[in-house]
This record gives sequence, structure tokens and C-alpha cells, in this order.
Amino acid sequence: MSIGMVFPGQGSQAIGMQAGFADEPIVRSTYAQASEVLGLDLWAIAQAGPAEAINRTQNTQPLVLTAGVALYRLWQARGGTAPALLAGHSLGEFTALVCGGALGFTDAVGLVRTRATLMQEAVPEGVGAMAAILGLDDAEVEAACREAAGSEVVEPVNYNQPGQLVIAGHAPAVERAMAAAKARGAKRALPLPVSVPAHSSLLAGAAAEFASAIAGVALETPAIPVLGIGALVECGPGKVLTGLNRRIVSDKAFGVYSTDDPAALAAALAATAG
Repeated sequence: MSIGMVFPGQGSQAIGMQAGFADEPIVRSTYAQASEVLGLDLWAIAQAGPAEAINRTQNTQPLVLTAGVALYRLWQARGGTAPALLAGHSLGEFTALVCGGALGFTDAVGLVRTRATLMQEAVPEGVGAMAAILGLDDAEVEAACREAAGSEVVEPVNYNQPGQLVIAGHAPAVERAMAAAKARGAKRALPLPVSVPAHSSLLAGAAAEFASAIAGVALETPAIPVLGIGALVECGPGKVLTGLNRRIVSDKAFGVYSTDDPAALAAALAATAG
């Protein structure tokens, strides 16, 4: 079977993530490799938190990258089908580049820490926020943001699926937009566990600075070609992309699998073998 593999972004972290893989040497060695680069015990933060630590963007971004790479290495070690296509959601693009052979893992760990630092410096913790708006047409969410912005910034940033749109900007404006979206009929408005307003125009300055950091890192041609696929595997913590893709793909014969715990990994390996 030809499969694609997708890697989640910031927001998929959770205390205790990947605890089911604690006895897998390849997983632990991947965390150790990243921890050595950062001078920080990423496995300890992933397992014990506290919430403030795991959700601090300078920690979250290396954690989610490392978690995805660790699972990809385990997938390979278990004889999993080699993906024909890799893709990443937001930060997950770095994970995809590593697993595709375009970017070295230790280089990527340093890059995402730099990326996170620049983002947090651009918008100090507590100043910005993000939220997911569920069950409301895109046009209505966009209107809610315009209504709520005032002299601040709040804007749509991630069009995840029909009926799920993520907004970001100044924290008070995001709060106002959440209330405005609910007033317009949104089923739910959920704040996201992030410390920066990712993808918003508030981070334009950080993006410009990050360009120089990327320029100093060697990028190779990816080793995995792009072909048609018959299944999609999410490689990383959580099941965000699995849920999104199950709702987006109308063909029920198209398999979508997570690898969030040992049982899910085993099921995905079995379903995509051959």
C-alpha cells in the first residue's frame, strides 16, 4: 500500500505524551539526542511537565519535533511501510523535512528552538493567544474577527477543515472574537495551549529574522518522492491531524491512522503493511 505520513504541529503536546513508548530505546535515544543539543531534559518535561513548561513555545516546538522523529524512527524499526509522501502541519513541516532527509535532526532541533525564541520575543508570553472556532462558517468567523479587533490584531490563521478555523492575535482581541463567534452561532470556541499567536501578522518581524537562521543550515533534496497514496498516517503526539483528515476525506475506504500509543502504532503498521 502507498501511504502518506503527516506530522502534527504545536498544540499537540500533552503531559505524559508518548509514555507508552518509554521502554523503546529508539524513542528514548531520539529524545536524548535532542536534549543534548538543548541542554534540557525533554523527556522529563514531556512526562512530568509542569503545564507551564510543556506549553512554553521554546520547549513545545523542540518537543513536538522530537516526538515526531522518534515515532518515525520506531515506525522504520518496526518495518513500517515507507511513506510515499510526507507533510507537516505548521511546525510539523520541520519534522517532515527531517524524516524526508532534507534537514538533519540536530540542525532542526536548533532551528526550531531559535524559531520559538524569536516568536516569543516578538510577542511576549501572555500578550498573544490562539483559539479554535468550531461549527461556524469561515465568513462568519472572519466577520467576528473584524468586529472584535478594534485597535488590536485578531485574524483567521489556520483553515483546518470546514467548520474549524483557528484565530490568533492579541489575547484580549482573541477573547472578544471568541465571544463574537459564539454570538454568531459557533458551537465551541476553545483557547489553544500555546504561548504565541502563531501564523498571525504579529510575528512578521520574527519571520524575517528567522530567514537568516535558515540560510545558515544545509538543506538537501528530500529522499522521499511524491506519489499518489492510499492511506495517511499521523506520526507524532496526539490525534489532531487524524481527526481532521477523517472529516475531510469523503472516501471511507481511504485509511487514516494515528500512532499516538503502542496499540495505535501496531494497528497502523498492520493496516498499511504490504
